[in-house]
Amino acid sequence: MLRYSLAQARRHEVRSGITGWAQVNGPNATTWEERFRVNVWYVEHVGFGLDVRILARTVREVLTGKGVSAAGHATMPAFGENDE
Repeated sequence: MLRYSLAQARRHEVRSGITGWAQVNGPNATTWEERFRVNVWYVEHVGFGLDVRILARTVREVLTGKGVSAAGHATMPAFGENDE
């Protein structure tokens, strides 16, 4: 059984870093499907300017604490939990 669909697996086409596009677009308050969608968008638009933008937004997210947890969870549901 595959853990990811082929589309979701595209997120692994780039090396992971200390932060990411999904982390600055609603961190843990989004669904896994949304996280995969924005990560694949990043893969398709990767570049130095976008990375600088992500770092700047990461600082803002850390300072404000916005989106740190999903409703009813310390962080967010585990991948595969509550899947339809």
